[in-house]
Amino acid sequence: MHQETMQLIQILEKTVSPDKAELEQASNFLEQAAATNLPEFIKTLSDILRHGGNSPVARMAAGLQLKNHLTSKDQNIKITYQQRWLSFPEEIRNYIKKNIVGALGTETSRPSSAAQCVAYVAVAELPPGQWPGLINTLVNNVVQANSTEMQKEATLEAIGYICQEIDSEVLVSQSNAILTAIIHGMRNTEPSSHVRLAATQALLNSLEFTRANFDKETERNFIMEVVCEATQSQDTQIKVAALQCLVKILSLYYQYMEPYMAQALFPITLEAMKSDNDAVALQGIEFWSNVSDEEVDLAIEDTEAADAGRPPARVSRHYAKGALQFIVPILMQKLTKQEELDDEDDWNPCKAAGVCLMLLATCCEDEIVPHVLPFIKNNIKSDDWRFRDASLMAFGSILGGLENSTLKPLVEQAMPTLIELMYDSSVIVRDTAAWTFGRICEIIPEAAINETFLKPLLESLVTGLKAEARVAANVCWAFTGLAEAAYEAADVTEETGQPDTYCLSQYFEFIITRLLETTDRPDGAQANLRPAAYEALMEMVKNSPKDCYVTVQKTTMVILERLQQVLQMESHIASHNDRSQYNDLQSLLCGTLQSVLRKVTPEDAPKISDAIMTALLSMFNSNSCKSGGVQEDALMAVSTLVEVLGENFLKYMDAFKPFLYIGLKNHQEYQVCGTAVGLTGDIFRALKLKALPYCDEIMTLLLENLGDNSVHRSVKPQILSVFGDIVLSIGAEFKKYLDIVLSTLAQASQAQVDRNDFDMIDYLNELREGVLDAYTGIIQGLKGDGPTPNPDVMLLEPHIPFIVQFIIVVAQDNEHSDSTVAVAAGLVGDLCSAFGAPMLTLLDLESINEMLTQGRRSRVSRTKTLATWATKELRKLKNTTAAAASCMSVAYHTGKCKYVRNKKMVSSSNEKKDTEKTTARYGVQEEQLPDLEIEMEAYENNTIK
Repeated sequence: MHQETMQLIQILEKTVSPDKAELEQASNFLEQAAATNLPEFIKTLSDILRHGGNSPVARMAAGLQLKNHLTSKDQNIKITYQQRWLSFPEEIRNYIKKNIVGALGTETSRPSSAAQCVAYVAVAELPPGQWPGLINTLVNNVVQANSTEMQKEATLEAIGYICQEIDSEVLVSQSNAILTAIIHGMRNTEPSSHVRLAATQALLNSLEFTRANFDKETERNFIMEVVCEATQSQDTQIKVAALQCLVKILSLYYQYMEPYMAQALFPITLEAMKSDNDAVALQGIEFWSNVSDEEVDLAIEDTEAADAGRPPARVSRHYAKGALQFIVPILMQKLTKQEELDDEDDWNPCKAAGVCLMLLATCCEDEIVPHVLPFIKNNIKSDDWRFRDASLMAFGSILGGLENSTLKPLVEQAMPTLIELMYDSSVIVRDTAAWTFGRICEIIPEAAINETFLKPLLESLVTGLKAEARVAANVCWAFTGLAEAAYEAADVTEETGQPDTYCLSQYFEFIITRLLETTDRPDGAQANLRPAAYEALMEMVKNSPKDCYVTVQKTTMVILERLQQVLQMESHIASHNDRSQYNDLQSLLCGTLQSVLRKVTPEDAPKISDAIMTALLSMFNSNSCKSGGVQEDALMAVSTLVEVLGENFLKYMDAFKPFLYIGLKNHQEYQVCGTAVGLTGDIFRALKLKALPYCDEIMTLLLENLGDNSVHRSVKPQILSVFGDIVLSIGAEFKKYLDIVLSTLAQASQAQVDRNDFDMIDYLNELREGVLDAYTGIIQGLKGDGPTPNPDVMLLEPHIPFIVQFIIVVAQDNEHSDSTVAVAAGLVGDLCSAFGAPMLTLLDLESINEMLTQGRRSRVSRTKTLATWATKELRKLKNTTAAAASCMSVAYHTGKCKYVRNKKMVSSSNEKKDTEKTTARYGVQEEQLPDLEIEMEAYENNTIK
C-alpha cells in the first residue's frame, strides 16, 4: 500500500477522534487533498473503502468523504457535483465504480457506506444514459444463490437509495428487473430480517415508477401479496416499512384497491391501528387519513366533471364511509392516550387520531356525527382529564366537515360546557378547549359572536391569555377568528365602506391592551405565543370599525415606539438564539405596523410617516437586514407606507432607493427579491411620473434579473407584470425602453415546460400571466387616458400579430389557469379598444371566442367580468363594421353620404364613452358585471343581432 494511502487511512480514522485538535487537523488535510487533485483523491478513497483489511472506521469515513464529493443537500451544489463527476476521465470513473460496487457486502457496519456511494454515482450517471450494466449487476447480487446476507442487504440499500434520489422516469424501463430483486429480498423464505427490511424499504422508494407493473393484474396481485405478508412480520421494523408501502400504494393506485380492501387492507390496517407499538399504530392511522384525503380529492374531481358535463376520470369507492363504524371507536381510544408531559413536537398516535378524525369529517361530512357524538356526551364531564380532553379533541376535530344545519345547533348546545372547560384544572384540557374555540371562530363564527355567549366567552378568553403559553397561543388564534367574524357580521356604511361599530367595540380597547401585554410575556418564545399574539393584534386592528379608531391610533404609536426600542437593543445581542428572537421580533413589529398603517386615515398618515420611515431606514442599515426574513418584512412595511401616502412617499425615495436596489439584487433569497419587485410596482403606481428620475436604474436592474439564471424563476413573472405598472405610470416616457421590453416579452412568451410536472405548468401560467399583464400595461400606458388614443400607441402596431398569436396559444392551452384567462381576456378588450376595427379579423377566432365563453362561465368574479367586457368590445367592433357596411349600401343607392358620415361619428362617439366608462387597469370595473352579463346572455341566445 502506498505511503500516501496509509497516511490518508490514519487521517480518516481521526475524523471520529474526541480530540478537537485532531479533528481540525483531519478536516484541513482532507480539504487540502480534495483541492489538490480531486479525481485522484476520490480514487484513493474508493480503494480504502474497497479493501476489507482496512479498519471499519477508515472504510466508513472513506465512504462518507466519497459520498460528500458526489452530492449535497443544496440542489444547485448537487447539480454542480454531478457535472463535475461526469467530467472526470472515464478510466478513473470506471475504476471508482468497480471499487464501490465491489465493496457492497464487504463492510461489517450498517448501514452500508458503499451503498450510498453506488447510489450517488448512479444518480449522476443513469439520467444521461451511462453505467448501463449497473441495475443488472445489482439484481444479480440479490438473486444469486451464493450471495451473502451482507451483500444482498447492502445491494438492496443501494437500490433503495437510487429509487429515492433519482427521477422516477429514468428507471421506468428497468422497473421489472428492480422489482425482481426487491420481491426476491422480501419473500418469507428469506432467512435474514436485515435483507427483508432493506428490500421492503427499497420497494417503498420504487413505487412511483412501477406503475406498469401495477397496471397488470397478475403482477399487482403478486406485489400486494408480498407486501401484505410483510405486514405480518414479527420484526417491527419490517412491519412498519410494509405498512408504509400500503399507505403509499393506496395514494398512488387507489383505483386498483377494491379487490384487496375487504380481504386484506381493512383487517391489516385495523389491527395496526389497535397496536400498542406507536410506530405500527401510526401507519394504521395514516392509511385511513390517506383514504380520506384521496376520497376528498375524488369528490372534488367528480364535482368538476359534473360541471363540465363529462364523466370523472376516477370514482370514489367510499371506503372511509364504509369503515367509519369500525375505525372511529379506535381513534377515540387513541385520543385518550395523551402523555401529561407530552412534547408538542412529538408525533404520536393520539395526535394522528385527531388529524384522521378531521380528514374523515371532511370526507364523510354529517355521517360521522352519530359515531362521535355518544363518546363526546359520555366523556365531556368525565372525572378523568384524559377523557375530557379526548371528547373536546373529537368535538373540535369534526367541526370542519359538517353542514351548517348540523353544526350550528351542536356548537350552540355545547357552548356553556366549552366555556366552563376553559377554566379546567388540567392545562391540557384548557389548551384543547382554547384550540376548539379557535376552530369554532374559524368555521362557525356566528355561534361565537352570539349575543347569549359573547360576554362569558370573551371573559374566558381574556383569562386564557394569562394562562400557560400553549393555552394563551390557542386563545390568540381564537381572537383572530373572532375579530374577522365580528367585522363581517357588522353593518357597513356606504360612505366609508366600513362599519361604524360592531359587537366587539365595547371590549376592543381592553382586548388590545391584553394582547399587547401577551406579546411582552417573558415566555413568549414558547408554543409560538409571541407570533400568535401579534397575529391576533394584527387581525383585531385590521377588522376594527370606525368607533375603535382612537385605540388604533394609540396602538400605532405603541408599535412604533417598540420598533424604535428594539433597534437600540442590537448591540446587546450575545448569542445566536438572541439574534434569532431579535430578528423574529422585528419581523412581527413590521407585520403589525402594516396592519395599523392600513387603518390610519389619509389625514393622520403624514403626521407619523417620518418617524416610521426613520425607524425602517435604521432597520435596513442594521445587521438584522442581512437576514432575508427581516429584510422582506421591512420591504413589505415600506410597501404599506407607499400605499397609504401615495405620491407623498416621494420625499423618502432618495434615502430609500439604495435599500430597494439591494432587495432587487438579492438573488440568494428570492422571497426578498420578489418582495422588492412588488414594491417597485407599488412605488410607480403611487408616484406616477414623479418616479421618472429613478426609472433608468430600476429598469436596468429588472432587465438584468430577467437575464440572470441565478434569479429564482418565481420572481420573473412578477418583473414582467411590473413593466406594465411602470408604463401605466410614466406613459409615453416608456418609449425608450419599449424595444428591449417587447423583445424580452417575445422571448418569455415562447417558454416551454415539462407538461408532466404540475409545478412547471403552474410556473408557465404565471409567466404567461406576467407577459399578458405587461402587454396590457404597455397598450393602456401608451394609449393614455384621453378621449382619443395617443399616437404613441401605434408603435405597437407591428407587434400586434405576435401578441394576438400569443393570446391564441394561451387560449388553446387546455391547462391555462383561470387568472391567465382573465388577463388574456382583458388584453383582447384593450386591443379592441385601442386599435378598433382592424382587430376584428385578428381576434374574432374560434379559439379566442371559446376562451371568452369559458371566462364568462368562471366562478371568479374578475375573470367573468373581464371576459364579458372583452366579448362586448369584440361585438361592438362587429356592430360598427356591420353598420358601416349597411350605411355604405344605403349611400350607394340613395346618395345620402352625409348620413354615413354622421352614423359613423355617432358610433365612434358612443364607443369612446363606453370604453372610458368600462376601462380600468384591465379594462372594466367589476360593479358593471350584472348589466354586461344580462346583455351577453341575450347576445348568446341570439336575441341581440
